[in-house]
Amino acid sequence: MNHQEMTDRIATGQGFIAALDQSGGSTPKALAGYGVEEGAWNGDDEMFALIHQMRSRIVESPCFGNGKVIGAILFEKTMDGESGGKPVPERLAERGIVPFLKVDKGLEDEVNGAQLMKPMPDLENLLARAKAKGVFGTKMRSVIKSNDTAGIKQVVRQQFAEGARILAAGLVPMLEPEYDIKAPDRAEGEIVLRDAILEGLDALPAGQQVMLKLSIPVEPNLYKPLIDHPAVLRVVALSGGYSTDEACEKLSQNEGMIASFSRGLLQDLRHQQSDEEFDSTLGAAIDKIQAASVA
Repeated sequence: MNHQEMTDRIATGQGFIAALDQSGGSTPKALAGYGVEEGAWNGDDEMFALIHQMRSRIVESPCFGNGKVIGAILFEKTMDGESGGKPVPERLAERGIVPFLKVDKGLEDEVNGAQLMKPMPDLENLLARAKAKGVFGTKMRSVIKSNDTAGIKQVVRQQFAEGARILAAGLVPMLEPEYDIKAPDRAEGEIVLRDAILEGLDALPAGQQVMLKLSIPVEPNLYKPLIDHPAVLRVVALSGGYSTDEACEKLSQNEGMIASFSRGLLQDLRHQQSDEEFDSTLGAAIDKIQAASVA
């Protein structure tokens, strides 16, 4: 797929984006969920090798390439690895799946009810490597913990500022100002977040587009103005700690919003499963998430 074909696939594809981007800090938890307990590896290299085996098993599963997964978000080490004997981004594109790269370096401490992203001084070099490998877009995450207007606006400003660097490199940024689903004031805060994002979208130069990855809103269809905005290629939802069933039920109430789940996709996969059991379990999750995305 060339860049335009990938753009069309993301804009109109009747599927969802898989989040396979657990980084160093979250990898032990992801492996534990997969049935690999801490102590089964010695050092980071062995840990990352184990998580890469899991991701490659997912990518090579027959159901992963059945058209229902239209994109996949990768961790940097996964982007640099291989699956099916080919570089992962190339293998994904070969299977009709648009590759994205997680580019943020983690979160700052909470200030004004929000956690901004840590600085990314080497971002341009990483973007150049990603583009050379055939990556289409990026993803970067901030977290909002409470309805503090100053904090929410800081998060959104930073997301758009870093997004401008990504657009300048020829990639499509997926902005992820996650709203913690446990926040008691989330319903009110999501209205502030939506309006701040709309301001950022309106300020983009003509012809530029971004993607948005957001928590499934308390009020269904709250983000419809974002979905309909000409500067938005697609709006995707994170599962945010919900189970697969919960996330799918809530997502299905939001017209035009598709999934980009991690836990919601992987929660029932175990390394002890036979290939038949693994493919059946993964296929059931893919079917459920895709159905919720196109509901």
